[in-house]
Amino acid sequence: MPEPMSSPQPLDLGVRGRRMGIDVGQVRVGVALTDPDAILATPLTTLQRDLKKHFDVKIAANLVSEHEVVEVAVGLPLAMSGEYTDSTRAALDWARRLARRLEAKGREVPIRMVDERWTSVQSHRLLLEAGVSRREHKDKVDQQAAVTILESALDGARRAGGANGDGRPTDRTHTDLTIDDSASSTNPEGDLT
Repeated sequence: MPEPMSSPQPLDLGVRGRRMGIDVGQVRVGVALTDPDAILATPLTTLQRDLKKHFDVKIAANLVSEHEVVEVAVGLPLAMSGEYTDSTRAALDWARRLARRLEAKGREVPIRMVDERWTSVQSHRLLLEAGVSRREHKDKVDQQAAVTILESALDGARRAGGANGDGRPTDRTHTDLTIDDSASSTNPEGDLT
């Protein structure tokens, strides 16, 4: 498996299928899912982080298979300046583990890294507007953040008109795209395989 480097590829909406959004936190991982036409993103579940045995990654890989996900958008928590942080590197490591797990299962699913600098703030605001008490935010904010990450990735793909710019499906035979976490980057979206 190639070592990750950066690439600004949006989601490929020319391919029909479900997309999954992932918000990797220190304690929990929020998961969201679209319908097969990638129109609506909805919360799916919250996984507990497992820094020793990585069961959260295994469960996420199983969810990708179970829901026949064609692309995954993982939140990239950059500093407001665009610099990489410990959280950025942790999300990249988690995404690499997911990519390896999917590859071991024989699934080649593109994993896109999506700038998530404003998702927590936006997620808390949306939960308050929906009437969810602040006490209940802890249980729901990770899933809502995953929805926000996924919606951001979908919006970016719609603005780009698909991965090749015109909305037509792209040739997906070459997916040697990765993320470079050794240097700062202001590139909010990238591919990881």
